[in-house]
Amino acid sequence: MGRKILFITTDQMRFDALGANGGKIARTPVVDGLAKSGINYTRCHAQNVVCMPARSTMITGQYVSTHGVWMNGVPLPVDAPSVAKLLKDKKGYRTALIGKAHFEPFIDRQLQFTENRLGAMNQFGPHRGFDHMELAAHGARGPLHYSRWLMNNHPEVADNFYPVLNGDLVQNSYGEGDTGAVQVKHNKTPRGLYHTDWVGERTIAYLDSLDADADWFVWMSFPDPHHPWDPPEEEIHRVNWRDIPVPAGYPGSREKIEEILSGKPRHWREWWAGEGATCFEAPPDWVPASLTQDQLREIDALTHVKNELIDEAVGRVMARIKERGWDNDTDVLFTTDHGEFQCDFGLLFKGPHHVTSLMQLPMIWRPAPSANVPSTSISAPVGQVDFAPTFCRIAGIDPADWMEGRSLPLSAAEAGTRETVFTEWDCDFNNKTISLRTIYRDGWIITAYRKSSMYDGSEGELYDLKNDPLQWRNLWNDPSAAGMKRDLLDNLRTKIPKQKNRLKCVSSV
Repeated sequence: MGRKILFITTDQMRFDALGANGGKIARTPVVDGLAKSGINYTRCHAQNVVCMPARSTMITGQYVSTHGVWMNGVPLPVDAPSVAKLLKDKKGYRTALIGKAHFEPFIDRQLQFTENRLGAMNQFGPHRGFDHMELAAHGARGPLHYSRWLMNNHPEVADNFYPVLNGDLVQNSYGEGDTGAVQVKHNKTPRGLYHTDWVGERTIAYLDSLDADADWFVWMSFPDPHHPWDPPEEEIHRVNWRDIPVPAGYPGSREKIEEILSGKPRHWREWWAGEGATCFEAPPDWVPASLTQDQLREIDALTHVKNELIDEAVGRVMARIKERGWDNDTDVLFTTDHGEFQCDFGLLFKGPHHVTSLMQLPMIWRPAPSANVPSTSISAPVGQVDFAPTFCRIAGIDPADWMEGRSLPLSAAEAGTRETVFTEWDCDFNNKTISLRTIYRDGWIITAYRKSSMYDGSEGELYDLKNDPLQWRNLWNDPSAAGMKRDLLDNLRTKIPKQKNRLKCVSSV
């Protein structure tokens, strides 16, 4: 009997959401405990800051330019490599994915994608190397398993969730909370029927189906704290938005926001001012400049509520693993796919903006206690491209040739050769294109803008995180930073993966 792997992901969670990473509002004792007894990677970055590209990197161990999923709506090819399949084929692991997969688009009226067909046909796999899949998204509508279960057993709650899409399949922007904030709703669905608890309970049910001597790789994937902000109304008392301050990343006034964004490439300010959207990661008719401080605080509070519910669901799953006698031989990894502005710069959601709000991820690995790995905190840069090789290391097999990352380091000494982590973005929205290439190194973030419909290729962003942790001052054109800029650009050029086939976008979601 070998080591088991519980891979826990959330969706759109900030690095500082956890107490272990400095969070002071949401109570996350279970995940904080994993960090205390394991390894907390404080500089883990996403290789792309939206869902489908990031998740495709996790399962393949490849950069976005290699696996080809360059934007949401671009499906990962069915024959793409899968670390789950490798573990199954090489070591006989039982494999499951419970919750949000999102390797394929959600908008799929013809049910051309397997993820959607599985739920619609009440099937559970196999798919992408997983013996078993039970899939969920952010609401009660659609073909996925959670939605079908809810509609079949509790149709009375179907209209309680915020309807993210309208009849034209465009994101809604109205709000139904206390402040009228975008995509907020007081959801009267009982907590036990909410998708966070469903994911936890279905993970427990799958684990209970396994023999005591089984080796398993289970990916437990929560759809929260991703927008819409509609946790169960019975739980929102946990954090009263009226009692919390505006987050530190909020500049404090329209004038200050205007000043900060005017120092960045122009799509930043244009989006904030409502002069032009550059991606479909936020409602296209929503204007960030319209946000009030009360609205920001309400959204922030609801996000903290969601994170507390996730922590409690993780706790229930960990308790069951212990009851089964597996805890001593189970590695637990906790992370997310990308971050969320959550008031930084006066913005919400995500998009073509390579700052720590969106790139920096919570990443915790608690090795199996039987492995006798000392707990520590590692600040060396790592990324999602490293997850698949790490799973191989735990299973005792060599990483596949198609993997482009390397196993997460277990100590500062092992991390010594790591200097950079790379993030890339390409999008095409309403005949506007943007292409970004970024590295983090030694407390600096540099982003080079490739030639696109909006930029001529000479623009960019440069931030000194030590002296400007909120990234309010872009040093790209600052003469005092010219030498650092040249050095980092030279470094960045050596890190850019070669572009392979550009896959077709078939949907916006």
